[in-house]
Amino acid sequence: MAKKKGSNVIHYNHRKASMNFNIGMLIFAMIFIYLVFTVYSYMTKEKIQFYEVTDGSIVDDKSYTGIILRQETTQYADSAGAIHYYVREGKRASVGMSIYSIDERGTVSALMEEQNQGAGALTDRDISDLKKQLNNYILSYSDESFDDVYNTRYALEAMALEYVNFNTLDTQGEMAAQMGNDFRQITAPVSGVVSYGIDNFETLAPAQISEAVFDRSQYTKAITRAGQWVEPGTPIYKVITDDHWSVVFPVTEEDGVAFSSQGTLKVSFPAQNLTTNGAFSLITGSDGKAYGKLDFNKYMVQFVSDRFVDFEILTSVTEGLKIPISAVTTKNFYLIPVDFLTKGGDGLEDGFNKEVYSEAGTSVEFVPVTIYFGNEEYYYIDCDKEDSIRAGDYLVRPDSQERFQVGITASLQGVYNINKGYTVFRQIEVLAQSDEFYTIRKNMSYGLSVYDHIVLNASMIEAEGTLIYQ
Repeated sequence: MAKKKGSNVIHYNHRKASMNFNIGMLIFAMIFIYLVFTVYSYMTKEKIQFYEVTDGSIVDDKSYTGIILRQETTQYADSAGAIHYYVREGKRASVGMSIYSIDERGTVSALMEEQNQGAGALTDRDISDLKKQLNNYILSYSDESFDDVYNTRYALEAMALEYVNFNTLDTQGEMAAQMGNDFRQITAPVSGVVSYGIDNFETLAPAQISEAVFDRSQYTKAITRAGQWVEPGTPIYKVITDDHWSVVFPVTEEDGVAFSSQGTLKVSFPAQNLTTNGAFSLITGSDGKAYGKLDFNKYMVQFVSDRFVDFEILTSVTEGLKIPISAVTTKNFYLIPVDFLTKGGDGLEDGFNKEVYSEAGTSVEFVPVTIYFGNEEYYYIDCDKEDSIRAGDYLVRPDSQERFQVGITASLQGVYNINKGYTVFRQIEVLAQSDEFYTIRKNMSYGLSVYDHIVLNASMIEAEGTLIYQ
């Protein structure tokens, strides 16, 4: 019987191959999950932002609303008719200058309206004036004085109609010559600045001020619009005969005493983009309460259309470096007497001589340090820095046997400077504070300079020396 030949078929271990395949897939899955987690963590991690230090100031101010008092004389119509103006709001008129006209039959008004239809009645300057008036209202708007919307609307309508009439004065003069006695021009009896808003406060004196005067919900202002029919005795306009004007406003007892001691105050009018000085005095109103009074001798014309005004009294201005409050943190330091500071062997590094102990005995070793702040008594060195001076160490005063044991600590306010790509604590001295910013002292030793980059949110930094990836 023939011998059976050996088989060349190799039997593959399916179970082992399957096991290797499954382990490979598992490792690949783990690596993939790790990468996804790493990318997700990086993408969702809050990034460290920086702030560039700038020069800045914080103004300590207090806001008020006051009522404007001026030398005002109201002029009334002496006959019925349609009215047309010759002088714009806020312009100065001399004695005998034509202020407005009375058209007793309304004929001139009809002819002027017909002539102005389809014509470019408003010039670029007129439109600019209207925009300025509207912008001033927007800047001073508040929900508490919503009624001013209507007063502003009427004022703008009146201004627009006045400008139309002013731009056709030559034609109006020709018409007037044909009308005879039915068309009269009324001239100014006194010189001064003309205003067309009548609010019955024209004769209000400081001693008549009371809390009721500041109730804006009861305030009304009448404006006789160009082309409007008026009756005899109707108030037409007023003349402000003096450049001196005052603002009266409620004050607390504390503010009254503080302002009186200064005499002259710096006052800012945000809506007018104006800052000026006013003489302060304390007066008593008709209700027995105290009110502040600011007297000015300039800029009256800029407020000619206003009765109430919002303003700020600037009590102090602090100059320095401007940094966000969120950038400030605190750090603990060891306090070392200034007499113990010395230089290293190369004469360049600051440090202290520290006692070290070994089997050979006690010796003195120079330890370089980074000084964060110093005054007449102590230098401040880092409590947390490794391989440096620690609590309980003894320092030796140069050229002396006097010893000082490290242990006294104090904290400093500061920020993390990142000019070098990693966080370095820099001490600050706060001079003033607003809602979001500090003003800090400039030119401090071991401090900040203009254009330094600092961490915007110091709470995101766990330790000094953190690398910053931007």
